[in-house]
Amino acid sequence: MSIITRFAPSPTGFLHLGHAFSAWTAWRRARDAGGRFLLRLEDIDPSRCRPEFAAAILEDLTWLGIDWDGPIRVQSAHLDDYAADLERLRARGLLYPCFCSRADIQRSTVAAAPHGPDGGPLYPGICRDLSDAERAARADQPHAWRLDMARALIPGLTFEEEGEGVIPADPARFGDVVLARKDTPTSYHLCVTHDDALRGVTLVTRGEDLKPATHLHRLLQALLGWPTPVYAHHRLLTDASGRRLAKRDLALTLREMRAAGVTAEEVRRRLEVAIDPPPE
Repeated sequence: MSIITRFAPSPTGFLHLGHAFSAWTAWRRARDAGGRFLLRLEDIDPSRCRPEFAAAILEDLTWLGIDWDGPIRVQSAHLDDYAADLERLRARGLLYPCFCSRADIQRSTVAAAPHGPDGGPLYPGICRDLSDAERAARADQPHAWRLDMARALIPGLTFEEEGEGVIPADPARFGDVVLARKDTPTSYHLCVTHDDALRGVTLVTRGEDLKPATHLHRLLQALLGWPTPVYAHHRLLTDASGRRLAKRDLALTLREMRAAGVTAEEVRRRLEVAIDPPPE
């Protein structure tokens, strides 16, 4: 079976070389195998995503020589799809409303509390055991929707990671994760798993910083009856100091490189070397 993979940036800034590496890795995997390469814009955060960044992503990819198959999936245009997923989980009693602010959670978390994959303390369950009456009385207040991990867990789940084989999934490490935020009616985790299933993605290529999320994604796939792709998490490009390239650190963007006279061919050569570095 031919592979289907994808590149799924968030239009919160201009693409830098690290994004190009991720896109080129996925694109080359698809093209070398005669497969399909899909493009998705993960723009569910209205406070950070901008149309000009979305347009720039398409421009930069085209400049690099990266093409894609089929229509571009724009997540903000499909919020009803994710709402339906939430309703399915809610109907099974696997979600509960959470009215806590960050300050509430910080006040209720001791320093020795377990921490999740992102380094933050796991949610202490403040709203998990509210009565139906209490929830109804607060229904008009802003709230997130959390997965009740204890109820949702499915023993024996695994996923396949290229180069490592079959790995036992451990979604409990996330605790009662948020699947819909107060300010956004969905979450990264839900959208990613929904869209990969919808478009038949068979190989997820993405940065190794997202590898821990695979454990949670595997659980969502099982709960919602979606297939499980193979995963291939590539290394992250770093700057001269060894720090990963990131938007927040103002990593040099492709647009800045282009303005400085760097050609697309030069960037592609750098990406090829990064994918297949010469032996030391």
